Amino acid sequence: MRRFEAWKPLAVLVCLLAVAGMPLAPLTVHAEEATGAAEAAQWSLNATAIESCSCPMFCTCYFSDHPAGHNHEGEMEHYCRFNMAYKVNGGHHGEVDLTGAKFWIAGDLGDHYGDGETDWAVLTFDPAVSEGQRAGIAAALGQVFPVKWKSFTIAEDAEIEWEATPERAVGRLAGGKAAEVVLTTPAGRNTDEPVVIHNLKYWAAPRNDGFVLMPNEVNAYRLGDKAFETRNTNGFMVTIDVSSADAAPAAPAAPAADHAHGAAHGAAHGAHAGGGE
Repeated sequence: MRRFEAWKPLAVLVCLLAVAGMPLAPLTVHAEEATGAAEAAQWSLNATAIESCSCPMFCTCYFSDHPAGHNHEGEMEHYCRFNMAYKVNGGHHGEVDLTGAKFWIAGDLGDHYGDGETDWAVLTFDPAVSEGQRAGIAAALGQVFPVKWKSFTIAEDAEIEWEATPERAVGRLAGGKAAEVVLTTPAGRNTDEPVVIHNLKYWAAPRNDGFVLMPNEVNAYRLGDKAFETRNTNGFMVTIDVSSADAAPAAPAAPAADHAHGAAHGAAHGAHAGGGE
């Protein structure tokens, strides 16, 4: 999956509508609007993702503005169809503890994302995630994923299975009926320890502990007309850390007197340049 930094008029996926269970089908929300309701609460989130996508190992989207090509009956298509199964290790939103909350994001980056626009994504919460926890997750996701989705929806809650060891990681949504990710560490291919990429940014998360490379056995989303399944393609685990303190502070507004002075100066300069009367 791809990191995005340059597209600054952020349009983010989730607002606090998630708390009410309302769909966000095709939605564009500027970052300041999406996070406005959550600004009063300080928050932090440390979470681990079991993640896979349709790109070959390792996902080329981290080093390009378009995904890997896939040959379909002689036609080359570019896409990055992904699943992200998250489990929160720790964090808070105000007084609400986020520890243990699980959520799932499936989607496709589309064929090109150099302009910060991506194709579609669906967010699903585990039923055990409280409304207060959803608000905290929404605040964090808005900061981690600074992109504009053509379509972003919130699905009905579904149970999320999440289990990981150094050798194998498994995530299942609705028992695998909705989505499934299985990652494994190839035995004897490199070292006895997992292979980890450091010094690589995960989306806009300011901190991560490295990408633990684990190719997938299956990367599947099984609902609706956007269902997909790939095998033996990219997979990794990564733990990210982000908080409200990481958000860039808003630029202070200039005093009214300064505005007036600037306007007067600009008018005078314009008259001079144009041979004002």
